[in-house]
Amino acid sequence: MTITIGVARETAAGERRVSLVPETAKKLAALGAQLRIERGAGSAAGFADDAYAAAGVEVVADAVSALAGADVVLCVQSPPADVLQALEPGTVLVGQLAPEADPARSEAITARQLVAFPLERLPRTTRAQAMDVLSSQAGMAGYKAVLLGAQLAPRFFPMLTTAAGTIRPSRVLVIGAGVAGLQAVATAKRLGAQVEGFDVRPETREQIESLGGKFLDLGVSAAGEGGYARQLTEEERAEQQRRLGEHLKLVDVVVTTAAVPGRPAPKILTAAMVAGMRPGSVIVDLAAETGGNCECTRPGETVDVGGVTVAGPLNLPSSGATHASEMFARNVLNFVSLFVRDGAIDFDWDDELLAKTVWPPRPEAPSEAPASAT
Repeated sequence: MTITIGVARETAAGERRVSLVPETAKKLAALGAQLRIERGAGSAAGFADDAYAAAGVEVVADAVSALAGADVVLCVQSPPADVLQALEPGTVLVGQLAPEADPARSEAITARQLVAFPLERLPRTTRAQAMDVLSSQAGMAGYKAVLLGAQLAPRFFPMLTTAAGTIRPSRVLVIGAGVAGLQAVATAKRLGAQVEGFDVRPETREQIESLGGKFLDLGVSAAGEGGYARQLTEEERAEQQRRLGEHLKLVDVVVTTAAVPGRPAPKILTAAMVAGMRPGSVIVDLAAETGGNCECTRPGETVDVGGVTVAGPLNLPSSGATHASEMFARNVLNFVSLFVRDGAIDFDWDDELLAKTVWPPRPEAPSEAPASAT
């Protein structure tokens, strides 16, 4: 019996991405799946209904028709709780679900006995890289953050020689050398800026320098297990902030990307540091969605703080919806391929990628820390 995969239009505010693109639709069909998608679900990302139809996807009028009787539901962000409550028991749900962030959502998943795979829980292993939505979307976020910083800055990024004299290049500091941070370093370098990267993990020096950036060494190391940063002690934090505050007086644009998995974003830039920066400086806080790395950040807003522009953008990957959707859809395809074969669903719970991603966690598979995107 052939399974049905359903995709509805994303309903989260400002969400332009889609979890299924025509390219991945063809490959899912080759696995024996029938596919349905709500009309217009891909239009904001540049994927027309006709392209889906040409790929063998049934384009239907609304979300109810797209999801009715579906064996697997794909999404970027979780559908609302009332939509989850309407799904058939045992439906497989795949996407960035954040079930513990919304009690109504988690209740709907458990009450309907949905088999939920929040992809942000995917173990951080080499084999999982092709399914890692956090990393793929973080790359777009880092790229867009630098473009936003360049737009907000009242300066050129590159050095220019003009009839009016030479214009010095802007100095850009990227804080956090995960996927988003490294992409930010590379993008700022391409735009001609003098780029520095800072991370409390000393092993990131080589990565930053390989992209043309200079590693900013503040003399504080927070190397932890599994590639994550550990929490700094109060003494380490104070010394880091003192040295960083002095350095920020020389910087034109700061992009912050620091994150600790499962916790609010660490506060790295204090209000006092911002006050010490030159007027016209810009801060782009990629961690705004989890509270921000800067004390002056207001999630979703761009504010002026004593002449310093502080931007707290939300869901930056959505602003590059076409490529972000293509990457996300490929990640989803690779994950779904773990359990869809010959038109049927077959879970191998000995596979750690399934066992450690499913929510609620299976008793025999204790939850791992989720992969960090930034």
